Amino acid sequence: MRRRVGWSVLALAALAGFAWMIVLRYRPAPVRAATAVSDATCLSCHADKATFERTAHRNTSRPPTRDAIAGRFDAGGNVLRTTNPYLHYRMDSTASGFTQTAVLGAARDTTTRTERFAYVVGSGRKGQSYIYRKGSDALYQLPVSHWTGLGWTNSPGFTDGVANFDRTITPRCLECHATSVTSIADAHRVNRFATSPAPVLGITCEKCHAAGRQHVEREQSALRAVMPRSIVNPARLSRQRRIEGCALCHGGVGEPKTASFTYVPGTPLREHLDIKPAAPNEIDVHGNQVALLARSKCFRASEMTCSTCHDVHRTQRDVVQLSGRCLTCHTPRSCGLYPTRGESIVGRCVDCHMPLQQSNTIVSGHEGRQERPPVRTHWIKVYPETATR
Repeated sequence: MRRRVGWSVLALAALAGFAWMIVLRYRPAPVRAATAVSDATCLSCHADKATFERTAHRNTSRPPTRDAIAGRFDAGGNVLRTTNPYLHYRMDSTASGFTQTAVLGAARDTTTRTERFAYVVGSGRKGQSYIYRKGSDALYQLPVSHWTGLGWTNSPGFTDGVANFDRTITPRCLECHATSVTSIADAHRVNRFATSPAPVLGITCEKCHAAGRQHVEREQSALRAVMPRSIVNPARLSRQRRIEGCALCHGGVGEPKTASFTYVPGTPLREHLDIKPAAPNEIDVHGNQVALLARSKCFRASEMTCSTCHDVHRTQRDVVQLSGRCLTCHTPRSCGLYPTRGESIVGRCVDCHMPLQQSNTIVSGHEGRQERPPVRTHWIKVYPETATR
């Protein structure tokens, strides 16, 4: 009897150990070359989410192609003059790639510096900047960016009239513009990144749902019903964890606690990133949009999350349609302007209560003046100045 009990205990221990190994193997993981699949693999089963491929998230970083780069390369449209009469930039497109050249000096007495586009950062809806590679692995920002409606301009934060090719690209920068990039440890430089395995550019499905390789294995297994899930469905997370998935990039730069690209959706963000409180004027994505939302009465009086208004799987630009989300909780008659304006206020909730404001974070020098893109604030409240429009 004792021998039978002993064997039973050993069998149960072995079974428990095996089960724990399965749990560890199939738990959600950060995206790596060894753990990732691709959007094409995801869409082979989730074809209804194909519209995601056209979103700004998906296209927030890409290889440099003529379709990806918003700026002009034709004569007359490929030059940026600066406030320094002895400095201008020229953007060129050749069979071998795309380049930015700083031309210093006047007439025949000039010197030049040319760097090649390595990556395009930004979907181009508002603008985009560009990264070049120095040597085999060091990444830097190019001094000329492109703003929609404005054209070529000095990159945000760069001094107009000064040729600066030395702004480093940090892992935290790329964490919000790419799905996976492998950093190279270096005590002296933070901007070294491996080219192999190749970076996973843009925000892919796996950025928000965790690496997909184990999920594919599970779905193809005959034992899938008893195997743990290795993919994250944000809809099944608590409100706090869902919001934290967005706050990874919409909560400001923050102070990293762990290596970039190691955050796993569904885990506490505070273990990965120390997020600073939001200043009221930090309205764009480089500020803390999530904290601004959390200040809103709408947020505090409900269970709303970012996905209450945003469907990340498709492009949403119609403010009238987005205002319709407000009417799931409010009625037009509850607005203080209804007695004087009536039904004309329908469809204007967003314009009135989340107005466009000029960014204080993204500032570019252009033709001797400062340019600040208009960004929609996420602090939902009454703005008296919008009531007169």
